Parts: sequence; C-alpha cells; structure tokens
Amino acid sequence: MVIYFSRISVLLLFLCSWNSFITTVTSPIWYNLSNTEAYDALDPTGNITIKWDIMSWTPDGYVAVVTIFNFQQYRHIQAPGWQLGWSWRKKEVIWSMVGAQATEQGDCFKFKGNIPHCCKKTPTIVDLLPGTPYTQQISNCCRGGVISSWAQDPATAISSFQISVGQSGTTNTTVRAPRNVTLKGPGPGYTCGPAQIVKPSKFISADKRRKTQALFTWNITCTYSQFLARKTPTCCVSLSSFYNETIVPCPTCSCGCQNSSQPGSCVDPKIALVVPASGKNSLEPLLQCTKHMCPIRVHWHVKTNYKEYWRVKVAITNFNYNMNYSQWNLVVQHPNFDNITQLFSFNYKPLTPYADINDTAMLWGIKFYNDLLSQAGPVGNVQSELLFRKDPSKFTFEKGWGFPRRIYFNGDNCVMPSPDSYPWLPNATPNLATSPFIILLITFFSFLILM
Repeated sequence: MVIYFSRISVLLLFLCSWNSFITTVTSPIWYNLSNTEAYDALDPTGNITIKWDIMSWTPDGYVAVVTIFNFQQYRHIQAPGWQLGWSWRKKEVIWSMVGAQATEQGDCFKFKGNIPHCCKKTPTIVDLLPGTPYTQQISNCCRGGVISSWAQDPATAISSFQISVGQSGTTNTTVRAPRNVTLKGPGPGYTCGPAQIVKPSKFISADKRRKTQALFTWNITCTYSQFLARKTPTCCVSLSSFYNETIVPCPTCSCGCQNSSQPGSCVDPKIALVVPASGKNSLEPLLQCTKHMCPIRVHWHVKTNYKEYWRVKVAITNFNYNMNYSQWNLVVQHPNFDNITQLFSFNYKPLTPYADINDTAMLWGIKFYNDLLSQAGPVGNVQSELLFRKDPSKFTFEKGWGFPRRIYFNGDNCVMPSPDSYPWLPNATPNLATSPFIILLITFFSFLILM
C-alpha cells in the first residue's frame, strides 16, 4: 500500500512538472527571453553610425554636419521618423540649424538680441519634412526622418543636418562631444555608445573636382534590440499547403492576449468597417481582435508542385488600424533560396552574412505599387508568389521542409508555429517516438517499474 501511494505521488509530481514545462515554452514571455540580445546573426555588423563632423570654427563655437548612416541591412526607420537627443557637457547652445530642428527652444532668457535656436541642456532633434524651402535644406535632409535600410536603398539610408553650436570652445582641445546620445526610430530599441574620435571625414564636391575634409570627427554607434524596443513580438507566421487541408494559424497569444477587462483593447472584425482611418502613423496600435493579437501576420502557402519547380505564395496582412508600413520588408530564411527562379510582385535580394551559405532572402515592395502596406482593412495586405527550382540533393516536402526556418518583418523576429504542428504529407505523420513528451513518459514508467 505504501509503495502504491508513493507511485501516485510521483505521478502527480510528474504531471505538475510537465504542465509547468508546457506553460513555460508556450508562453510569449519565454519567447521574449530568447531575444534579449542586440546581436543579429543575419546582420552581424548592422548598426546605425552617427558622424559628427566639425567643418569650421566660429567666434564662440563651431559649425558641424551631423550624418546618420543606417548600415543595417533590413531594418529601416519609418514614419514618424527618427529623433536624436543628447546631453551637452558644458553650457553649449544651438545658434541655428539647417535640415533639422529642435523640438523645444528651452529657456533662453539670458540672451538679448540674437536668440539661439535651442538653449536646452538635453535637446531633441527631428528631421524636416519634404517640401521644406530650399534655403533650409542640405544634402540628405528633409525626408520626415524616414531612413531606408542599407540593402533596400543605400542612397536614402542616410540623413544629415547642419548645426551651429555656441559656448562650446573653439579648438580641438576645448570642444567636448555630446554624451548620453539617444536615437528613437520611431520608439525605443536603440542603444548608443559614447562618442569616439576618428579620422576626419573627407568630402568630394558636386563636380568631383575638389576634396575637402572635416577639422574634427566624432563617431557614435547605435545598435538595436527587439527586446528593448517592445516587450512582446510584433508579427507572427501562419502556414498552409496544397497537400494538406490543415491551416496552421499563428500561435495563440503570439503578441499578447485579448484583455477581456478592457473591451476597447482591440476592434472586433464585425465592426471593423466603421472604424475611422487615423490617417497618421501612431506608436499606439489599434488592433483587430485576433487570437494572436499581432499587428502583422505573414502567411506562407506551399502552392504548387511541378516536375522541376515548386511555387510558394506569401501574403502579409496588417491588423493595425493606426499604422501604414512604408518601405516594409520581409527577411525569410529557407534552404532553397539558393535556387530561387522568379518573384512576381516583390523585389528580392540575397542576404549572405556568411559567404558559404545562401539561404536568406530580403523581399520588399515595388515602389509606387506595393511598397506601402496600408492599415488594417480591405486593402491592408500585400502578396506575391515565389518560384523555386528543385535541387534533387535536398528537395522534399517531408517533415515541413517546404516551410521557412525564420521570418523577420521590418527587422523584428516573427513568432513561428511549433514544427510539430506543420502540415504533413498525407502519407506521413510526425515521429512521435522521438518527441520530448514520449521520451519523458517512457523514462517515467521505466522508473515506476524499477521501484
């Protein structure tokens, strides 16, 4: 009798432990803990570099050109654009700016006559909007803070402005670089290091006949962390195939769960048509009510199987009524991208962070056609089809091989369904004998037999 009850106790303990394990691995919190680092294996050298080039000295300071270079391959800064902030080390003021402006002037009461553009100890700078008068522009300014990713369009992956700084010192030994630099693009997520003195930048004139250089240059490097940007993911992936009727949805609560205590936390699809369009991008999402509660869903459908090719349909759906995703992009990792043959309505570029592996692709919209992913509603989706050539050495539809390994939307890692739930071929089933649950059961009952 004692042995019998002890075995029951062990069984109950085992079931409670297993339940706790399942809860942990399926929770969105578990997903977030795996993404705390800023390092991105698909873009190991990606960063935003801010160059602060002192071009000339003034009676009480200097004139500098500040340039933001987005060296990230697929993560861009979309509307409402970047915000750059810092803390002055001394009593510096901004006399004037070209190509950007400070959001607040601050307290300039001690100045008489010529009033500075900004007197705040911690200014916040924003880009000017398109259509700004030519006299207030410099090269690479005035795009509303929108900066393209480097792989998508290097020509627009740069943003610049000119700043005249006073009360700062007038030599290399008396000026001090700003500290506590912050970059929002838009929203948090970027962490910037201290300014470093580097070799002065060189510039070539428009006619390419004269080369000049800065008097002094500081570099500030900023890196991105999805975990710092937001506590929950922003996108999820669903799957389907022609050979199986099963449609695998995004995992429940991928980006959060519906809050029953706050009825206004999402919009019921039945009344979605009466929701007024905001017309402006907002950092506060207004989501359509779904089981996954993600602003973006990416659906991968294995569509057709030919003798020498196979076809996939990719659809991206926006469930956020407060956001138009401009210059969106998708990064997909799949072993057959080294044999991609044709895309029908997306741009394509291979990403090869490691020279001997070509399994990652960047996809984005065609300009003026589908490069804007509209807010949730009837037109809030974009889609394309991809045609792959079969490689006999590795091609198969077995064990979910036709589905992607990883998907990013606008640089954020999307939540993938569990591989055990993938649509399987009609004559194939998941190998349950090797699943963790079966192994644990076998181990447990073997332990009971030996007791």
